[in-house]
Amino acid sequence: MERLRQRAKKYRELAKEHVEDPDAPAVADEDGDGEHAEWNKIALLLLREDIGKPLRHLEDYLNEMPGILDVFGLEKSPDHTSFCNWEKEISMRTLRSLLRRTAEQAGFSGTGAIDASGFQRGQASHHYRKRADYSFQAMKTTILVDTDSLAIMDVHFTTKKAYDGHVGLQVFRRNAGDLRELLADKMYSWKELREKCRKEATRPVIKHCEQSPLQKAHNARIDDDVYNQRSMSETVFSMLKADDGENRHTKTWHGQFRELTRKCIIHNLSRAVG
Repeated sequence: MERLRQRAKKYRELAKEHVEDPDAPAVADEDGDGEHAEWNKIALLLLREDIGKPLRHLEDYLNEMPGILDVFGLEKSPDHTSFCNWEKEISMRTLRSLLRRTAEQAGFSGTGAIDASGFQRGQASHHYRKRADYSFQAMKTTILVDTDSLAIMDVHFTTKKAYDGHVGLQVFRRNAGDLRELLADKMYSWKELREKCRKEATRPVIKHCEQSPLQKAHNARIDDDVYNQRSMSETVFSMLKADDGENRHTKTWHGQFRELTRKCIIHNLSRAVG
């Protein structure tokens, strides 16, 4: 419990650093039934992601841990409907800002590796998948990882098929100022991505699709010691999936985006502490 309490304090500190009113009371009224402060909502959502229990079990679980509730200035746990509402209320823009902040805390080396993996969305109903126009069962998740600290610098999600090179360019544009080298496999072999990297003074260490002798020659000149650091992105995916596998608890696509982003934030905090 002490380890969880220490992590809870980290979530509280991070949330208070982000909001405009960090000194707002945890709950608006003395009875504990009023509106929760923004920092409390953010911190409790991160705690919920850390614990990983279904929402209907989370309330009883937290009520049995007064030491954890005390970190957030609470005498009793919010009910599961409050958590549901907060998950919709806290925007992706807010979560991306928190992800960026935690990545900076972990540290940047200037070398980033980009890769994609799938997270299963099997809990979403067939009706919802059809209505939301899901084009495949796994949610494609792309992460940009610092190869030294293993911090997740950025994350991209899609519920449809997308060319890795296009996604890679989008992610690179948001992070160009922090990268001296970008590592990627041949799925990101796109002329425009390479040109953009060079324009921003970033060295693209990206394998070519070997369709000609010239492309084979380019690949032969790549420094294996540098390129092999790309595997750090695979390591981070393994860490993200270690606790509960590839499945998501949330059923809607936007909820799954938020859920995975919170998981990435927690990962970054663990790297910063380490």
